[in-house]
Amino acid sequence: MTIETPRGTTPWIPTLEEVAALAGVSSSTASRVINGSPRVTEQTVARVNEAIAKIGYVPNRAGRNLARRRTQTVAMMIPERTADFFADPYFAEVIQGAAMHASSTEYSLTLLIESEQDPHKTHQFLRRGNVDGALILSHHSASSSYGELARTLPIVFGVHPPGAVGDQIHVVDVDNVAVGALGTRHLVERGRQHIATITGPLDTSAGRERMQGWRDTVLAAGLEPGGCEEGDYTPTGGAQAMGRLLDAEAPFDAVFIASAQMASGAVAVLKDRGVRIPADVAVATADNNVFSTSSSPQLTTVDLHTAEKGATMMAAVVRLIDGAQLGTEMLVPIDLIERASTAL
Repeated sequence: MTIETPRGTTPWIPTLEEVAALAGVSSSTASRVINGSPRVTEQTVARVNEAIAKIGYVPNRAGRNLARRRTQTVAMMIPERTADFFADPYFAEVIQGAAMHASSTEYSLTLLIESEQDPHKTHQFLRRGNVDGALILSHHSASSSYGELARTLPIVFGVHPPGAVGDQIHVVDVDNVAVGALGTRHLVERGRQHIATITGPLDTSAGRERMQGWRDTVLAAGLEPGGCEEGDYTPTGGAQAMGRLLDAEAPFDAVFIASAQMASGAVAVLKDRGVRIPADVAVATADNNVFSTSSSPQLTTVDLHTAEKGATMMAAVVRLIDGAQLGTEMLVPIDLIERASTAL
């Protein structure tokens, strides 16, 4: 549907009735879809959401809040495998920050872990008015279906959902290119000439962007990039990647590792192979958590202020629920904490 606005007239604002007409349903059915009613079929939901996307309809949330009782609840949605969630301190820190901020508001925070067998079940829970807003937290870009859901429910994402555009997409994250650059620049400033990296999974935006920050910084310093191996944000993955770097026999005197979990495993391999840290190889990483402080030596790290990210996500979704207009991207600051793994 294309509606042209004559020059000099009021801009066209799509209406619920036009959404319904394009989807081939009644206005009341379209309204039920927008308000998350369970009394519509999945096929109808898909048609209405497609119509919303096509003409750019934005629901009047203020009117919806008058029409329904608020639950005073925000969901923290984790689209990750349960085992990954419980093993990774990143999630606990973000949740702690969000919960601390929630305690200063009238909202409660509830945790949802997406069903691996039936993720659609969780989507339906969010659509049916059980919560007033949601936080979507994942290492991976949240599925595009959550991007569609943001058209009808206030949502703040921890990473950008793939292919999602529009004023309703709100993301709180760090600048991951800057994370890779800051850690690598510290190694350059310590006089290291052959700087390798262990990336995060390259199907995550953080994995790709931190690798970009490493590469750009090495090249800007007039150095050749060292070895590059992919990890998986776990100690085992870091250990395996470090083994591959060492077995490749390409010399390196420093390494930037995209997460402290991976760095803890990589350091263990370096020590097993008789490599001295930092005399032979300096190590810098990201995530200021127990993995960076319990390592021997303790690890220089880019502090991502992960709890602050959770608090910022919670503050943002509360403002969206209250009808505020927010920017589409909010960045959490980062800092470098120098420890023994890079000390001269």
